[in-house]
Amino acid sequence: MDRVQRVLTQILMEPHRGGQSLLGTIKIAVLPIAKVFTMCFLGFLMASKYVNILPANGRKLLNGLVFSLLLPCLIFSQLGEAITFEKMLQWWFIPFNVVLATISGSIIGLIVATIIRPPYPYFKFTIIQIGIGNIGNVPLVLIAALCRDKSNPFGDTEKCSQDGNAYISFGQWVGAIVLYTYVFNMLAPPPEGTFDLVDGHLPVKSPSKESSQALRDNSPEQVPLLAQEPVATDHTAQKKDKIKDFLKFLYEKLKLKQILQPPIIASILAMVIGCVPFLKRLIFTSDAPLYFFTDSCMILGEAMIPCILLALEETLLTVRPGTGSSRLGLRTTAAIIFGRLVLVPPTGLGIVMLADRLGLLPPGDKMFRFVLLLQHTMPTSVLSGAVANLRGCGKEAAAVLFWVHIFAIFSMAGWIILYLNILF
Repeated sequence: MDRVQRVLTQILMEPHRGGQSLLGTIKIAVLPIAKVFTMCFLGFLMASKYVNILPANGRKLLNGLVFSLLLPCLIFSQLGEAITFEKMLQWWFIPFNVVLATISGSIIGLIVATIIRPPYPYFKFTIIQIGIGNIGNVPLVLIAALCRDKSNPFGDTEKCSQDGNAYISFGQWVGAIVLYTYVFNMLAPPPEGTFDLVDGHLPVKSPSKESSQALRDNSPEQVPLLAQEPVATDHTAQKKDKIKDFLKFLYEKLKLKQILQPPIIASILAMVIGCVPFLKRLIFTSDAPLYFFTDSCMILGEAMIPCILLALEETLLTVRPGTGSSRLGLRTTAAIIFGRLVLVPPTGLGIVMLADRLGLLPPGDKMFRFVLLLQHTMPTSVLSGAVANLRGCGKEAAAVLFWVHIFAIFSMAGWIILYLNILF
């Protein structure tokens, strides 16, 4: 018995690569998750009916503030200070990794969906829920919690936080494009036009007053006998209208309104300004004449982490399992959780390790590799739930988001322990 105890103590306490014992690695990996969980629980407590400091309207306003101001400020200040044209060329694998994560995750989703055969019409929905991970908010929160600990293996707290935030922000614009092109098209309603099917058939609906009025208006009796001839317009004006219509069509087709959200605009601005030396010296260096603006963004950006964690429970409160769970069924929901949290991360680990062997990653940068691994490890993207809501399957996406985020607390801790042991 003493021998077993001695061996266990030696395994847990003896330093491994990087000078950390197994117990120390577990502590470093679990503490950020514990911090995130604690702040989320406090937010949940404040939103509960017993305390009710953060009612529904307040939570929505807080979410809007985070998304429209605090998160863009954090991205702009951290990414702008860190990036240069040379570094952007070195970091090319980050956005490429987002694309690879989408492809590999979707292939795993396709295999899982083929095996479990989800109820109609949720085949493509299952692929998306497994294939699209959260590459923005949750990794930013984890990096912030990890870097605050002075014993973190990445070294200096400030550099750890700045590098981690810059790497994560650099990949977000690709994630937005993937969401509003690939995900939007994959979540298109079935041929019946709605996800609200009863036993595979359309629900019976009585015609609305508006549709009846439209039918009456378009009936032959309502069409005038002498229709007014269209007035001939100037050729130049017609040409301008055609160009205007084409640009409008292009704007709507490419979904630029959805893609160009505040965090994405902040990322693009930071990359453009950071890559131009004159503009960088004007805004981002500590002695720059406009550095007060960057410093103000930093102050606001620091408030993003606690606010987003307090607001995260708003998502979990509004996406409680209900109708969505019953439509998907336990088998499909469990398969999505297993596929996203258990099957996707090892595939991502293989991709990153192969890229490292091929010399595609900056040499010696542990944080760079850690962020790449996190991109494959996160729960299903909350924004994919917003897209699902636009396409008519919001309740089902809400149920999946709820359970995936609950189980991700445990899976993320396990994968982070493994990643730290591999990296250090």
